[in-house]
Amino acid sequence: MDIRAYFAGLSELIGKLPWREIEEFAGLLREARERGNCVFVFGNGGSATTASHFACDLGKGTVREGVPRFRVVTLHDIATFSAYANDCGYEAVFVEPLRNLARPGDVAVGISASGNSPNVLRAVEAAREMGLRTVGITGYRGGRLRDLVDLCIVVPSDDMQWIEDMHLAILHAVFRALLDG
Repeated sequence: MDIRAYFAGLSELIGKLPWREIEEFAGLLREARERGNCVFVFGNGGSATTASHFACDLGKGTVREGVPRFRVVTLHDIATFSAYANDCGYEAVFVEPLRNLARPGDVAVGISASGNSPNVLRAVEAAREMGLRTVGITGYRGGRLRDLVDLCIVVPSDDMQWIEDMHLAILHAVFRALLDG
């Protein structure tokens, strides 16, 4: 695929995004901010960097006089992450810190392009048990994550790079929507 074809494919994919779910996600985050709930964001590999980027946008980029600040946490602290991976297995790296920090009403956002990452699924299952509102951001057909979350944003593509690009673009659009209210 040449460079122009790559971007043509991205352009076509934009028209197929799940707009209702994306707007609902922005609304859910507005509510969390107003209520003082914490937003937990997590994922593996490229999704981990997307999670960190989004957390930074929420935590720093939305600060405005007279508007409540977001309480946002990524579950990627390297010492905690590697300790749980070593001692309890990789499936525990998100669920255990989430159990330490989360409270009912908080929001858990799991990012997994495949929708089948065991550590993301396990954390989402625990989040539901703990009374958190759960969001999945995924691709392909949503994987197992689709049926585990309250709200799922599925990028309808089988191309990993397009999925990852769209995840970041969706989260940037949500961030910009949150600046307006």
